[in-house]
Amino acid sequence: MTYSDWVSRLMGKETRRKNNGISHKCHLRRAINIFCLAAFIFAFFFQPCPGFAENAKDKYLKADRCYKSLRNNSARQKYRQYWLECIKKYDEAYREEPSGPWAPAGLYMSGTLYYELYKRSKKAADKNEAVDCFERIIKRFSNSRYRLKALQAINQIPGANTIKGLTESNGHDGKGKKESSANINLKKPEPPKVKPEKKEIEQAPVHADKKEEIKNSADGIKEIIAAGEERAKSSGEVASPAVGGTITVANLRYWSNPNYTRIVIDADGETSYNHRLLKQDPSLNKPQRLYVDLSNSRLGSDIKRAIPINDDLLSDVRAGQYEPGVVRVAVDIKSYKTYKIFSLKNPFRIVIDVWGSRDEEVKEEEPVDKDGGKGDKMSAGALAKQFALGVRKITVDMGHGGDDYGAPGYMKGVHEKDVVLILGKKLATKLKDELGCEVIMTRNSDRHLTLEERTAIANTKNSDIFISLHTNAARNKNAYGIETYYLNLATDDESILVAARENATSTKNISDLQSILNDLMQNAKINESSRLAGHVQDAIFQKLNANYDNVKNKGVKKAPFYVLLGAQMPAILIETSFISNKRECLRLLDPDYQDLLCDAIINGVRNYIKEINPNALIGRPMKSKGG
Repeated sequence: MTYSDWVSRLMGKETRRKNNGISHKCHLRRAINIFCLAAFIFAFFFQPCPGFAENAKDKYLKADRCYKSLRNNSARQKYRQYWLECIKKYDEAYREEPSGPWAPAGLYMSGTLYYELYKRSKKAADKNEAVDCFERIIKRFSNSRYRLKALQAINQIPGANTIKGLTESNGHDGKGKKESSANINLKKPEPPKVKPEKKEIEQAPVHADKKEEIKNSADGIKEIIAAGEERAKSSGEVASPAVGGTITVANLRYWSNPNYTRIVIDADGETSYNHRLLKQDPSLNKPQRLYVDLSNSRLGSDIKRAIPINDDLLSDVRAGQYEPGVVRVAVDIKSYKTYKIFSLKNPFRIVIDVWGSRDEEVKEEEPVDKDGGKGDKMSAGALAKQFALGVRKITVDMGHGGDDYGAPGYMKGVHEKDVVLILGKKLATKLKDELGCEVIMTRNSDRHLTLEERTAIANTKNSDIFISLHTNAARNKNAYGIETYYLNLATDDESILVAARENATSTKNISDLQSILNDLMQNAKINESSRLAGHVQDAIFQKLNANYDNVKNKGVKKAPFYVLLGAQMPAILIETSFISNKRECLRLLDPDYQDLLCDAIINGVRNYIKEINPNALIGRPMKSKGG
C-alpha cells in the first residue's frame, strides 16, 4: 500500500460521516498529510535505519531513555545493576566518538550517575569513578561547556578537589557557585551543539566493555601517594594514630621469575579488601594494572612505598593512602596469563599471585650421542622432550624455623623445627645422589620463613616437585603413625586440626579458607599431587614397617595447608611421625630411622616418576635402595 493509498483510505472513512461538511474533511485531510509527512521525515532522518550502525548521538539518546526510565522507577534505583546499565550506555556514546561533541556529554552523565550511585552504595570506588569521569572532561575538553559543569560537579563531592591533583590550574578556585547535589545528579544536561568544524580532538582511550570492569578506569597509580597523602593530610588521617579498628599496612614483599610473581601485603590486623584489574589507557600513558584496596586502613610510616620488580610480567608495586581509611596497593602489569588474590591470617596478609605463560627454560647443553661423542648444542627444553627427563628439580621444605619452633617433642628440648632440618638435609643429599635431581632447600639453617615464601621459592625456581617435611603432634600422647597430605578441602576434623596447627591459625580460619579454596586450586596440580602423595605414603609405610614394630599407616589425606597454596607443581606435606609420642619421638632422633625415612621418600618419588613417565629415569646417576 502506498502512502497516498493509506491517506485515501483514512479519508474514505471520513466521507461516510454525514454530520461533517466538505470543508471540515479538507482541513482534516490537510492535517493528516502534514502529520504523516512529519513522521516520515523524523523516521528517515532521526531514527537509526536497518543496516546502519548507531552513531554517538543515537547511543547518547538511548542512554538518556535508560536514565529517564530509572529516574521514574524508585524501586529500580535500589539496585546497582540498573545504574551500571545506564552508565554503560553513556560510556558507549563516549567511546563511539571519543573526540566528538557527544563525548563530554556521555562522560558527564557517566560521572553524574556514578556519584548518584555512590550516595546510595557508599562505595569509595563509585565516588572515585565519578571524579575520574569529571576529571577527564576537565583535562581533555577544554573548549566544551561540560568542562565547567564537571568542575562544579567535582566541587560538590567531599574531598574530590584534591583527588589526583586537581588545583587552581585546572580552572577550579574553590570559590565558584555550587549547585545543589540534587541539581548536579538529577538534572539532564542540554544536548551538545554539533559544530563539526570545532571538534575537540583526543586520543581514544582503551576502555572496559564489561559491566564489572567499569570501575576505577583511571587510577593514577603514580599519583596514589602524592594525591592520597595530600587528601589524608588535610583530613588528619595520616597524623592520627590507628584507632577504632584501623589496621596498618606495614610491608610489601615479592618473589619473582620470568613467568611467575608472588606479592605479599603485610598488615597488623584483619580487614576487608577488594581488587580490580584495569585495562591499559594509552591516552593517559598508563599500563594495564591491578589494584587492591584495603578498607579501614592506614599506611605504615616505615613501609617502602614503591618497589621495582621489572620481571617479564610486572614493572613495579606501589602503596599509597588512596583516601582516608583506604590504602591502595597497585601493580603495573607488562603481561600476564592469569592471577589470583587471597588472604592468610595470623598474621593477616594478602597474597597476589601472577602467572605468565610458562615457557621451557632455554639453556644450552651438549647432549652425548649414542656413540659417546658430543652432538650439536640444544636447549634443555628440547633435550627434555627428546629423552623424557621428567622431574629434574625438587624443592625440599623444612617446616618452621627461627622463632617458630613447631610442635614440642615428648622429650624435653626436642622441637619440630630441628628434627625436620636434619631430615631435610639428609633427603636433599640423597635426592641428588640417587635420583640425579637438582634440589632446592627452602632453608638450610635455623631461620624463619613465612609459609607463603616457601611456595614462592619453589615456584620461582621452576621446581617439578615440592615436598614439605613436618612432624605430627597431638594432645593424646598415645597417638602415632605417618600420613601424607596434599592440598584440597579437608574431609575430616583431624585433618582440619593438623592444618590449623601447621598454618599457625585457628580451625575457624581453616573453615573460612575452604570457602575460597576451590578458586585457588584451579592452578594447583591436584591430581598429580594426589598420586605423588600416594606413592610416597606407601613407600614410607613399607620401608618402616619392614624394619620397625608398631608402624601405623594413617594414609593419604587432604587439607588446606597455607604452605601448599599456589604451588605450580605436584606438592605434598609429609607428617613423618608423631613427635609428641614417646616411641616415635625417640625414633625421629635416631640417625638410622632418619636414613630409612629419607630412603622411603625417595622410593616414593622414584615410583611416581616411573608412573608418569617410565623412561624418565633412564641415563640418570642413581642408586637403588630397594623396598
